Amino acid sequence: MSIMTTRRLIVALTFVAAAGRAFAEDGKAPAPGSPIVFSDDSRLGKPYAKDPSVVKFRGAYWMYYSLPGMKAGPQGFALGWSIGVAKSDDLKSWKKVGEILPEQEVERNGICAPGARVVGDRLHLFYQTYGNGARDAICHAVSEDGVHFDRDKSNPVFHPTGAWSVGRAIDAELFEWKGKYFLYYATRDPEMKIQMLGVATSAGPDSFGSGGWTDLSVDGPLLKPELPWEGKCIEAASLCTRDGKVFMFYAGAFNNAPQQIGVAVSDDAVHFQRLSDKPFLPNGPPGSWNSSESGHPGVFVDDDGSTYLFYQGNDTKGKTWSLARLRVEWKDGKPVPAAE
Repeated sequence: MSIMTTRRLIVALTFVAAAGRAFAEDGKAPAPGSPIVFSDDSRLGKPYAKDPSVVKFRGAYWMYYSLPGMKAGPQGFALGWSIGVAKSDDLKSWKKVGEILPEQEVERNGICAPGARVVGDRLHLFYQTYGNGARDAICHAVSEDGVHFDRDKSNPVFHPTGAWSVGRAIDAELFEWKGKYFLYYATRDPEMKIQMLGVATSAGPDSFGSGGWTDLSVDGPLLKPELPWEGKCIEAASLCTRDGKVFMFYAGAFNNAPQQIGVAVSDDAVHFQRLSDKPFLPNGPPGSWNSSESGHPGVFVDDDGSTYLFYQGNDTKGKTWSLARLRVEWKDGKPVPAAE
C-alpha cells in the first residue's frame, strides 16, 4: 500500500469513526475528579485505548496509544492493531487527530505499544509489530508534524539476540542520557513464559535503523520479575531524570493479573534498583474504575519540570480500556503520587 493511500485511509478512519475522547469504563463521561483523560471508541464502539506515550512537540502535547484490531475498515481494508494519535493544549482535554496504520510488510499483522521521543526538530516513534509471537520486533518512524510518519526502510530496527531471550522485542522506549541514546524493550524467555526488560544503545538518530543498536543485555535481563506482585512479567519501561539519577516506571504482572506500576532508580541508565517492594501505583479497590489494573506507564516531564504519569486501566478484565493521568511530586529525591 502506498503512503498516499495510507494517508487517505487515515483521514477516512478519522472522520468516519467516532473521535476518541474521555470515557468512564461504562462509556459515560468520567465523574468530576476522575483521573481518566482519554479513550477511543472508534474501533469497537466502546472505550478501548492502551499503552500511552506523551510528548510535547511543536507547541502542543501529543499522545500516542494502541488501538485494537477490527475485521475490516473502509473499502474492506483489514486492520490489525494500530496506533492512535491524540492532541491536547493542557494535558487534560484530548482530541483524536489521526491513526498510524500498518504499512510495511513487517507490519502486516498489526503495530502497537508506541514510544514517542522528540529529537531535534523531529518526532521519533518506536513501536512493535504485533501478532507474530516470538518474531515480534521493534520498528521506527519519524514525523515532521506529529500525525504523518515516514517509516524506517530498515524496519524492524531491533530484536535481542541473547540466549536468555526468545528474540522477541516489544514495548519500546527511547531515552537520552549523557549524549547516548538508550532503547529499552521487553522480551520473554525462550519458553515464552517470563517477560523481562533489556536495553540497547545507539550513538544517535543517524544510527536508529537496523544495525545501529548495541544490545547491552545480551548476557541477561536488565530487570526481571522477582516480587510477588510482579508475577511473571515486567514490561513497559518509561524513564525520566531527576537530580542526576534515572528513574524507571515499569509495569509488573501481565494485564489484569492485576498489572500494577513500580519504580526503579539508576545512576547509569543500565543498572537499576527498585525503590520499594510495593507498587508505586496499585490497581484500585473493588468498584473503582481501575480495579482490574493500573498498568503500562508513560511518564512525561513538562518544560517547567512538572511530572505526570499516564497509564492504562479498566474494571472489566480487559473488555474496555481507558487512559488516565497522575501528577507526580518529588520528595527526598523520590517520586510520590500527588493530588491534582
